[in-house]
Parts: sequence; C-alpha cells; structure tokens
Amino acid sequence: MNEAKEALRSIEQKYKLFQQQQFTFVAALEHCRENAHDKIRPISSIEQVQSYMEHHCSNSTDRRVLLMFLDICTELSRICQHFEALHAGTPVTNNFLDKCKTLVSQSNDLSSLRAKYPHDVVNHLSCDEARNHYGGVVSLIPVVLDLMKEWIAHSEKLPRKALQHVKTGGMNSTWDTPQQGSDPPATRPGSLPTRPWGHGASPPLALC
Repeated sequence: MNEAKEALRSIEQKYKLFQQQQFTFVAALEHCRENAHDKIRPISSIEQVQSYMEHHCSNSTDRRVLLMFLDICTELSRICQHFEALHAGTPVTNNFLDKCKTLVSQSNDLSSLRAKYPHDVVNHLSCDEARNHYGGVVSLIPVVLDLMKEWIAHSEKLPRKALQHVKTGGMNSTWDTPQQGSDPPATRPGSLPTRPWGHGASPPLALC
C-alpha cells in the first residue's frame, strides 16, 4: 500500500507541473483542431488527443505538452492495474477503481466530465471553451486522482489480511524508468506513449 501511495504522489507532482501549463495545453489543442479542420467537435477522448499529436501537431512546444498529458494518462492506467493486484476489493473500492479504469480508457467520452470544487481547471477556461471544447479533457486527471485517493483511503481501512503484495515484486518493478536524455519511442496510432516525460518537466468526481 505504501508503494501505491508513493506512485500516486509521484503522479500528483507531475500533474502540478502540467497544471501550470494548462494555457499551453489548451492552445496546443486549439492549434491541432485548426490543422485538422476540426473546429466543431469537442475534445472528447484520450485517443483524440493522441491522434492530434501524431497527425496534426505542428511544433515542438505543442507536442511536448500533449505528450505530458498522454504520459500522465498512461501512468494513471498502470496504477489502476497495480491497485487491482493489491487486494480483491470491496464493492466500494471496486466502484472507485471501475470509474478510474473507465475514465482513462482511450475511447471513453470525456466531453461531459467536469471537475468541481476545489478544482478550478474549468474556471480557467472561457465559458465557451469549458462548455464546448476543453472542459472534459482538462477535468480528466484531477477527477481520476481524486478517485484514486478515495480508493486508497478506503483500502487502508481493510483488515491487513485482505491486502496482498504485488507478485511481481512491487509497483516499482514494473514501472518504466527512462534513461536521462533518451528519446521517446515512436508511438503507434491508437496507443499511448510508454515512457514518462523526460527530465525537467512532467506534467471530486462529477460526471455530468
């Protein structure tokens, strides 16, 4: 359980860096929408962001911040798998975990998702942007992080015998740790990047 909490704290730190670049992230998505001649659809899924980055991203700044978002989503998906391996679960913890897995699914429709107070990511968008284009995608990470914190809080109340260690030697044993200065591997269409963002920059449930 300590490894699970540490992994979650690590992603929270990356998210704090990403959150500071929300304006850049939204601008990158706007550039991609223009390049794709796709100005009507909202940003509704992780796979849409992936497709934009692979096919319609025209500069390194936009690519960097889109990769930062996708890397965090990849790590959230991995944590879901590790949480599943820690214990069999209860109806409450399984409900939290199922919601997390649905939200980080590449094709899940995020367009109606909104992070509520105390999160202010939606408030930083204009009303039009929040309602029609970017409200869901900027809400994804904070909503999933809150669900994962709830999962840990409820799991820690379970009897000790209900918990089991990850058979592969712990969460960190399966974490991909990039070598400093290495290049990210090429991504396949429809797949998420497999390594966290390089050195120096990592980037309340309300399902409407």
